[in-house]
Order: sequence, then structure tokens, then C-alpha cells
Amino acid sequence: MTKLSQTSSLTAGSSLFTVSAPSGAGKSSLIAALLKTDPTIRLSISTTTRQPRPGEVDGREYHFTTVETFRKSIEAGEFLEHALVHDNYYGTSKVKVLELLQAGNDVLLEIDWQGALQIREQFPDTVSLFILPPSIAELENRLNKRGQDSQETIKRRIQGAALEISHASDFDYVIINNDFDLALKQLSAVIESARCRTRQQALKNQALFSEFGIISRR
Repeated sequence: MTKLSQTSSLTAGSSLFTVSAPSGAGKSSLIAALLKTDPTIRLSISTTTRQPRPGEVDGREYHFTTVETFRKSIEAGEFLEHALVHDNYYGTSKVKVLELLQAGNDVLLEIDWQGALQIREQFPDTVSLFILPPSIAELENRLNKRGQDSQETIKRRIQGAALEISHASDFDYVIINNDFDLALKQLSAVIESARCRTRQQALKNQALFSEFGIISRR
């Protein structure tokens, strides 16, 4: 995979965020709530080979495709990252993410831990977040209440959660989703904090930094 340099011409002062979690931790719900309160951040829609769940729409939750088409996209180098998760492929479009970043948008990727680490290799300034459930028991309870997966699938997701959670320490921030409102507040706080980093502010406010004679060294 080609390594990309995160330069000012590439991101125009924008920030890139990755949010990962085991299935059932509440990641998607938190992100949906964040986007309602902060319309300035753009969510990159991932491509997947898994079947749509009830209520999911192609192009909204995911771009749904076949395994054959997905593998062709891998060979063509069309993904920034891709991974096999619970027997299904997931990937992030290179062109779409770079277009958003170059336009000065803050971009959020809802991806698994493997993809998050791949993204960080290419964009060292990426801000990574991991969402934890309050317990494994509660994680299983949420998966059952969701009513979208078979018992066999739920069992497989619970078994895989241990591996996913073991990588939480690789992330910049960990949010425990026990109280949804508190978790959302913490997620929003991380987003706003990242936007105030010296490098991002210098790139977005070049005239002001020039007027004050401020030289960004970060």
C-alpha cells in the first residue's frame, strides 16, 4: 500500500478521525448523534461485502458490493485501508477520502482496529478513538436486543470482541459507552480538541498567524 504524506496541500488544515469498537459497543449510534450536532464533519461511507441489515440503505450506512468486485478494487489500489472482519470485507475509498480532506473537510472513518492502524501509517496526525462497552455481558445484551443478527453471528462477534478490545491501547482515546450522553459529550470534546491543534489552526488561519508572526513548528 502506498504511504501518503499528510502535507498542508493534502489536508488544508483538516483533521482525520478514526472511530473503532467491537460490534454492539454503540459506535454507530454515537457517530450518528455526533453528526446531528456537528454537521461540519464528514463521514466516509465504507464499502462492505456483508449483506444489508434490515433498514440499511446502500450508500447511506455502507456501499454494499460483492466479494469479486471488492477484490478487484483491492487489486486496483482503490482502498486506503481494507480488512476482513467476521468473514466480510470492509474498505475505505482512497479517492473519496482524499477529495474531502483536500477540500478542507474534517473526515471521520468508522472502521475496525485493523483499518485504523493502516490509516495511521499513512496519516500520522490521525486522531484515533476506541469505544468500549461497560462489560462483555452488556455487549452481548446489546447485540441480542438489536435483533439484527443470528445467535451464531452474535456468538462469533462476542468471541471476536476480545481480540478487538485488546487493541484499545493502540488508540489515542478510549471512551467507555456506559452513559450514552456522557460518551457523546466526550466524543465531541475530542473532536473539538483536535481542531484546536496548532498545526490545524495555522493551516486554517494563515493570515492571522502571519499577522501575529506565529511560526508553527508542529
